[in-house]
Amino acid sequence: MAVSRSGNSGWAVNGRVGVLGALVSIGVAVSIAGCSTALTPAPIVDQSTGGTSSPVVIPTTPPNAGPTGPVAVAPPVQADAGPGFYRVKPGDTLYGIARAQKQRPSDLIKWNNLPESKQVNIDQLLRVAPPGSTPSASTDDWSKQASSAAGSKSAPPIIGAPPATANNNPAPDTSTPAINSKGAWLAWPAQGDVITKFGEGGSKGIDIGGKLGEPVKAAAAGRVVYAGSGLRAYGQMIIVKHSNDFLTAYAHNSKLLVKEGDTVRQGAPIAEMGTGPNNKPLLHFELRKSGQAVDPVPSLKKAG
Repeated sequence: MAVSRSGNSGWAVNGRVGVLGALVSIGVAVSIAGCSTALTPAPIVDQSTGGTSSPVVIPTTPPNAGPTGPVAVAPPVQADAGPGFYRVKPGDTLYGIARAQKQRPSDLIKWNNLPESKQVNIDQLLRVAPPGSTPSASTDDWSKQASSAAGSKSAPPIIGAPPATANNNPAPDTSTPAINSKGAWLAWPAQGDVITKFGEGGSKGIDIGGKLGEPVKAAAAGRVVYAGSGLRAYGQMIIVKHSNDFLTAYAHNSKLLVKEGDTVRQGAPIAEMGTGPNNKPLLHFELRKSGQAVDPVPSLKKAG
């Protein structure tokens, strides 16, 4: 009997150890399962609808989440303004935009139904040409047309050339003078302060303030390929071709002193200053390289 009891006790002890071991194993498995569950969250099941239909699974991951977290949504890309329109940039004002677009502020207010405060907002799309007009032909395409202009077929006079004398009467030079486009190679076309900088309000050139009627001079030697008022946004305008790459434009003149086909020397008077969109005396001056507007200031010589 003692042996039997000892055997039973050993069995009981061994049984307890086995049960405890099993419980420990089960606890470890549950713990591991819990960790695995924390890494992969289970879906939430909505059983409130009742019936025998399949339960509705509500995902716990946001719809815009990627494998490593939420995915940032890119802002919409702004479309190009297009001909006759302008998209407001930081720092723009209504008057600055009107001056750069050669329009009256009152017209911009009317065309865009702006509030009395005359406030414009960043990224706002403004009409800057009269409704029904063809702005692409009257604002920026002039450089493409002027680049292909051949000038007058007859030998034109050289504007600004020294007068011929009785003892020295050479044949007139009818070729377009060569230019040096490196460094400061342009002369100032008018005397005055720059009141509108390149790029300000979308301006493709600079505005030089001055006095009504004062001389406007050729910034470099070249041939006049346009002289007229057919481009409404520029008023009475002159375009001088200096080479196959470079053109200069002189806008808002009160009087033109040259005609198409004339060859001019640097510094020769070609027009008289008029008034801009705000009825203030100014010269709008542009420099184009291969048809693209560039800032003329770095190419202008120091006044003196």
